[in-house]
Amino acid sequence: MSQDNAAASTRTTLPAYPLLSAAQLLDQPPLTAVELDRIAELCAVVFETTNDVVLFQAEAILALEAVARSVASAGTVAVNIVTGPYGGGFGEWMREAGADVTDIVSDFDDVADPQAVASTIREIKPSVVALVHAEAATGGTNDVSTIFAAAKEVGAVTILDSVAAIGAEPVHAAEWGADIVVLGGQKALAGPAGVSAVAVSDRAWALIDANENAPRSSSLSLIDWRDHWLRTDRSIIPGLPSWLEGRALLAALERVVAEGVGAVNRRHVAAAAATRAGVRALGLELWQKGAGVAPIATTIRVPQGDAAAALLTLDTGLVTQGNGSLHGQLLRVNHYGRAASLPSVIEAVQTLADALGVDALAAVAAARAAWL
Repeated sequence: MSQDNAAASTRTTLPAYPLLSAAQLLDQPPLTAVELDRIAELCAVVFETTNDVVLFQAEAILALEAVARSVASAGTVAVNIVTGPYGGGFGEWMREAGADVTDIVSDFDDVADPQAVASTIREIKPSVVALVHAEAATGGTNDVSTIFAAAKEVGAVTILDSVAAIGAEPVHAAEWGADIVVLGGQKALAGPAGVSAVAVSDRAWALIDANENAPRSSSLSLIDWRDHWLRTDRSIIPGLPSWLEGRALLAALERVVAEGVGAVNRRHVAAAAATRAGVRALGLELWQKGAGVAPIATTIRVPQGDAAAALLTLDTGLVTQGNGSLHGQLLRVNHYGRAASLPSVIEAVQTLADALGVDALAAVAAARAAWL
């Protein structure tokens, strides 16, 4: 194949997303204080919190690292609940910052046992408890309420990674006593990947202020945004926030609030229920063993035998392979954001059926019947 033909072949495999015009993308004015405040206001709505909201001009992984390095130092005792790859990474950041971290690790096809975790928290009496709310990589969701109740008993500052949960299921930050909550826009909110947000309580600020090694004058600094924006008259915006990503997040949040956060949550729950029904009707096994199944994505155990080879070729965006160590072990149906819809579920079920070489009729019917 010639180089030109190879390039043309590659182009035809790309998804046919509508392209925005130069007028829509270029020559935009910088974000205004009004826009920044509105983003923070809407983040607080979906978080269900009145705490400060810090914006990060990067994907949520930067915000998570910033949080870990802000709260952790020599002398910090932390309990970190690990039910997937993101929880593991958070613990490593805290260790690098000098913290004494106890990881409570579950198999990645299950979620944390909340009573066992609560017992460990009461025994260790940590100053920090960190938890990933939902793991998109594994399709599991944790019992935040029970775990954070135990953390509150011992006075720990609680950190919740809700990047994969926000929009797909309720995030009751105030009710749960979550001191720090991290939001990403690219999943259930159907927003951009390049900007994220962190809600921070007064208790968390006190811990961060007491940490002399917390990032300052840094892109990882929570304190900088607080001191140079939140605690000012907000007449001068610090740095140069991304206007494309910022306005995209604002539009996504406005759309979610207009639909209703509860309605968006219910749409994701319905998509998960319908997908699970279709998967079972195809004779496939769900990856998650317990009851903690996340609405953000449905994970499927790759079967043994001939079926595995066909399934392991799938990578459509809606149906994707497992990440990292999970590659070859599971498939993920990413029914989040605008794909939390019955047509998307049916498309995913049909894709799986085609790969297996079976008729999708019964599985599609099961998915339709399970749509809540």
